[in-house]
Amino acid sequence: MTEKLQLYRCNICNNLVEVLIEGKGELVCCGQPMELITEHESDVKELNDKHVPVIEKTIEGVNVRVGAVKHPMTDEHHIIFIQAISKDKKYIKTKYLEANKDEAELNLKCNCSDIWARALCNIHGLFKGEYNA
Repeated sequence: MTEKLQLYRCNICNNLVEVLIEGKGELVCCGQPMELITEHESDVKELNDKHVPVIEKTIEGVNVRVGAVKHPMTDEHHIIFIQAISKDKKYIKTKYLEANKDEAELNLKCNCSDIWARALCNIHGLFKGEYNA
């Protein structure tokens, strides 16, 4: 059974699917079940410092940046997307990023403090960050 906002990847063609509406069926691509992508938790400080989204209040709203240390945005190593998500999962803002062009950050013009964020790195996987007021 799938859950809202879960991510699934095809290990053959690399299709990535986000669940919008929960269902009981199995997600299949290229004739094989898709792999559930879960948030990465690492004991390696350097890995977390470059990948865990940091959420900060700004004058205009909220800024989400990937990592306390700036994440590279090269062809070889980059962030694919950043999402800011309300705790009730009703509001989602996604920013897709381009290597060698975009910074790994997302700005929201809102007065929201009840959010969390996640970012997908093409090498290290999915990381989650919580807002700490």
